[in-house]
Amino acid sequence: MKSIRNECPDMRRQRLYRQAIIVAIVGNVLLAAMKSLIAWLSGSSAMFSEAANSVSDVLYSLLMTTGLYLAQRPPDESHPQGHSRFEPLVGLIIAGAMGTAGFTALRESVSRFLSGATPIETFWPTVVLTTGAAVKVVMYALVVRIGREADSPAIRASASDNLADVLTSMAALVGVWGSRLLHPLLDPGAGVLVALWIFRSVWEIGVENVGYLTGRGASPECIRRITTAALGVDGVLGVHQVIAEHVGPRLRVDMHVDVDGGLTLRAAHDIADRVQAAVEGLSDVDLAFVHVEPVERPDEGEG
Repeated sequence: MKSIRNECPDMRRQRLYRQAIIVAIVGNVLLAAMKSLIAWLSGSSAMFSEAANSVSDVLYSLLMTTGLYLAQRPPDESHPQGHSRFEPLVGLIIAGAMGTAGFTALRESVSRFLSGATPIETFWPTVVLTTGAAVKVVMYALVVRIGREADSPAIRASASDNLADVLTSMAALVGVWGSRLLHPLLDPGAGVLVALWIFRSVWEIGVENVGYLTGRGASPECIRRITTAALGVDGVLGVHQVIAEHVGPRLRVDMHVDVDGGLTLRAAHDIADRVQAAVEGLSDVDLAFVHVEPVERPDEGEG
């Protein structure tokens, strides 16, 4: 008796995952080293916040590597339906790393705000922040494309983090220049804004990935596409149940379709197989379970 699902490795998805991992690790390691050095030399709270954020990015990049590797492993006896739930787990780990960075940045900024602040030298912080923002723009463009192509919540979370980093770098830059031109307390003030933006991104990423792990239902538009795909199969007279929920980043579908009650079991089974193939051909769907229900054709009922 078979107890493990057949699943062919998705080589295209694995290639996209490798690309995202390389971009994340290389970019984040370079930025973390550069920002940490300048934060130490300048004493800027905003720069310290940025350095803490980049160090957390390095940590989540390493965790993402492990998690995405596990998510792509084929089904086995311990996980007979596959390991796809590891992927939203990676998304939550990314959110956790971002939250830790946000807390560290907020604590440092509040401490500096309460103890007073001094104007910050602008040259090296400006160079680092503008360079970091430019690097993150490139990383965001690359990773968001990969995330869409791979339909990966973990990679999309990484892209969201890159975009947040662009905005927080700009906020930190305003703080550095504001501390010199207007008031020293603008630097820790900018650090607080950086932390709050990080927390906002953490919330959005967390909500999305918790939904994937807890069986969030499909959207009405997705249900319509599943129904349309089933009705397009020759021999399907109707669809009267579609229950679709997330098991990891993709959907498991349980559906009932109506077929002619006079068909042989073999013919009805063939229709179910074709419906399953049509529904699983949708990009959102991982697996479909199709039940056939016998009904009378309208013309037969009239007779």
